[in-house]
Amino acid sequence: MNFLRKLFAQHILTIFLSLFFITTAICAQSPEVIGIVIDVDTGEPLPGVNVVSGKQATTTTVDGRYRMQLAVGTHQLMFSYIGYNTYTKEIVLAATNALIVNAALKNKANEMNLVVVSASKFEQKLSDVVVSMNVLSPQFITQTNKLTLDDAIEQVPGVTVIDGQANIRGGSGFSYGAGSRVLVLVDDMPLLAADANDVKWSFLPIESMAQTEVIKGASSALFGSSALNGVINLRTQYATNTPATHAQMFSGIYDIPANYRFGTTHNKSFISAANFNHAQKFGALDLVLGGQVFKDDGYRLGEYEERIRGNVGLRYSFKKIAGLQTAVKVNTQKALGSLFFIWANDTAGALLPLGGTDTATTTLSQYETKRTYVDNEWTYLTAKGAMHKLRGRYYYTGNKNNTNQEAFGHVYFAEYQFQKKVTSWLTTTAGLLHQYNKVTSQLYGNHTSRNVAGYVQADATYKRFNFSLGGRVEWNKIDTVTSDATPVFRAGLNYKVANGTNIRASYGQGYRFPSIAEKFVQTEVSSIVIFPNDSLTSEKGWSAEWGLQQAFAISNWKAYADVALFVNRYTNMMEFTFGIYGPPAPPLFGAGFQSQNIGNTLIKGIDFTLAGQGNIGMLPLQVLAGYTFIDPTYTDFDAAHDTLYNSSTKNILKYRYQHMFKSDVQLSIKKFSVGFSTRYFSFMENIDKPFELLIPGVQHYRKNNHQGDWIVDARIAYAFDKNVSVAFITKNIFNNVYVSRPADVQPVRTFTLQLVLKY
Repeated sequence: MNFLRKLFAQHILTIFLSLFFITTAICAQSPEVIGIVIDVDTGEPLPGVNVVSGKQATTTTVDGRYRMQLAVGTHQLMFSYIGYNTYTKEIVLAATNALIVNAALKNKANEMNLVVVSASKFEQKLSDVVVSMNVLSPQFITQTNKLTLDDAIEQVPGVTVIDGQANIRGGSGFSYGAGSRVLVLVDDMPLLAADANDVKWSFLPIESMAQTEVIKGASSALFGSSALNGVINLRTQYATNTPATHAQMFSGIYDIPANYRFGTTHNKSFISAANFNHAQKFGALDLVLGGQVFKDDGYRLGEYEERIRGNVGLRYSFKKIAGLQTAVKVNTQKALGSLFFIWANDTAGALLPLGGTDTATTTLSQYETKRTYVDNEWTYLTAKGAMHKLRGRYYYTGNKNNTNQEAFGHVYFAEYQFQKKVTSWLTTTAGLLHQYNKVTSQLYGNHTSRNVAGYVQADATYKRFNFSLGGRVEWNKIDTVTSDATPVFRAGLNYKVANGTNIRASYGQGYRFPSIAEKFVQTEVSSIVIFPNDSLTSEKGWSAEWGLQQAFAISNWKAYADVALFVNRYTNMMEFTFGIYGPPAPPLFGAGFQSQNIGNTLIKGIDFTLAGQGNIGMLPLQVLAGYTFIDPTYTDFDAAHDTLYNSSTKNILKYRYQHMFKSDVQLSIKKFSVGFSTRYFSFMENIDKPFELLIPGVQHYRKNNHQGDWIVDARIAYAFDKNVSVAFITKNIFNNVYVSRPADVQPVRTFTLQLVLKY
């Protein structure tokens, strides 16, 4: 068994190709029907269209193509797609021919037509899924001038990112950059670093994004460890029939904080960047090119970043083997910068690093990072409606710095997925995957880890009901420490009460194996020391929710309102906790932080979302807004023990906002558009008390700033024509000084001029 695992990790490409040729050797037999389905208005191909004839069923691929094997005779072909009118055609199939039947579907004007893939690994209408989801579009990214995905998803209701740590509905706190309960995917494959299992947000190819989907709640049954709290899936685009080029450039300047207490750092500093993306078809070959250059002087003294990124995507549809496609995608980035960790104090030193900028005393860390991933995917659609996918990813992260914390990680990921539309009402999905991680590090030591898993899911539609049932078994290993096989399950139901009204209920189990960083990290910054814990064990949990979604229209403005009541339960939750973990030697006598299994926790609350787009009269209006309330507690709360090193004596988990409000509204009048983004976070009641004692100014700041924080961005844009537009964007227009975690002031007011070109 060990030999096979080693062979699988070291010869992933050979295994991929072998499995692929075994799959493609099963040749389709004639007679069969082949064709392509397009949007009648745009001429673009439609993926995920249901093609049904009696008990035979299949779906179109990402380029709108389909295959179906039928008996000789007369048949009724029905083409149905989310948000489009159904089209039916009668065909006569002879004994030896392959009949070409193309279809053009008409878009329904009264639906938002939001289609997602992540919920069940195939295309579904957002209102029909059994879990809570939100969607971000490339237009939103451009309008708000977001350059990294973490900045963009901060606008999603119920989602926060604290110092790089994604948090959905309070499922996570602040974990010092180690471990993630939210699994981040790019094109349905995980992109967490090998060492810390964290997200390198600036590396994600946001300039080539087609859509980002956010699943709220435990999703381990389909996606595995690290999906305990939810999933964020960035799906990159493919070329369409019309070549398209998009370029975005901006230059901005940081303001000086208005509040005199925070003083100034240095002369005003600048931030600038340029993105581009080009997509074009060359016969059977699709090409997508993208890239970004970025330069930030920083709004805090000594802080800066410069980076350059490029990506390319190729997809080829084989003409001689119907239904066969392959794709290759590469993304690579290099960055230089300085990391700001702790302020000097909360008054005149809020924008100054503790220890100043002298290399002998500073808490700044100079870094150079290199990151690359290479993807390969093979997709084969059989004539009987079965889809085989073989895909793999190699992901490299390299971090050099001047603080003896260098780390280099390698991820080798492979997955085989089988999907079959058994009938027009039943789709089955199953898969096997393997991931091997290798880490060489001054910070964590040298380690390897491995993950092997299998999953299966069935999705069914019956009259007004949509059902989803699935399960997964997962096995993990770090060095020689092996976990038991861990099964997790999920189930969900969606019922269409009336046109535009859907209710849903779901239950999903979650699971997370500790990262290499959580078990082996050993470092210190100023008076903060972090100790390793090689006895850390896995955490488990489940989430349940009841939701209601109501679609409505005002004139030609289409919208939906969604409300969800949710409960998240965790067993053996992992969090960094203060205590005595080292030898009793001065100056701290063994005191510091260590990742610990803190016990059992319960998070319950309510999540409300309003999303809309279209025209009210002659005025285009876009809205994304929401409010979230959470009650995060210990289920077996012991005040004497659980509040010993906490800033609060209440039964409340650390680093959570109980109330959050988000909104983004844009209104267009002729060639002008005006938009506002708003975020509110209530006061973070509970943090580690040692931060108040060890870091200058933290206790004073929290005492004087406990009303919560409002952050407002504003923008105005002018479109010269459909190809060229300019915008003036002000972020944090009231110049509020606020923190996301102790001693970490967030960006001050920024003025930006943006130019967007589309061809």
